[in-house]
Amino acid sequence: MARPKTKVELLLKADHDYAKLWDFISSMNYIELSTKFDFSKDPNRKLGHWKRDKNLRDILVQLYEWHQLLIKWINSNMAGIEKPFLPEPYNWETYECMNNGIWNIHQRTSFEDSKNMFIKSHIEVMNIIRKFTNEELFSRNIFSWTETAALGNCFYWATSSHYNWAFKKLKAHRKNCQKKENTR
Repeated sequence: MARPKTKVELLLKADHDYAKLWDFISSMNYIELSTKFDFSKDPNRKLGHWKRDKNLRDILVQLYEWHQLLIKWINSNMAGIEKPFLPEPYNWETYECMNNGIWNIHQRTSFEDSKNMFIKSHIEVMNIIRKFTNEELFSRNIFSWTETAALGNCFYWATSSHYNWAFKKLKAHRKNCQKKENTR
């Protein structure tokens, strides 16, 4: 499915990728769920998040917290309180530090809580999407606070794009677990 260009496509794509992610999570076996993520032997996986996340909970809280960033950003700006997407002191060059902070904050969050938080935040984001028109979602310069991006693209990045990031990471983890299993 291509990048969405309408509200219906955005909702369908987000729900499709959300379901694909949960289907994969549901298929994970005990070894995959209990083995710590380790991508250190893969030279193509050197970005910070490949080192940061150690388990499924870490991924789910990242998805949840990025939903929260989106929700707070939209609610604030729609209420006339102009705020950037990333909270102070972060920007697009330093957001990895923010993500590390999210990781630290949630080290005591249980897997069950992370699951429930993510499920609820996905529903909330989908409900917010439904409040906007096609024009508001996909025309540029409708809202000054989205700068050069269409609001629909921001929803896409926080849903489908991010869900695919999580899916790819979990798939890579499964591959690592299978390699370890085959060498035993």
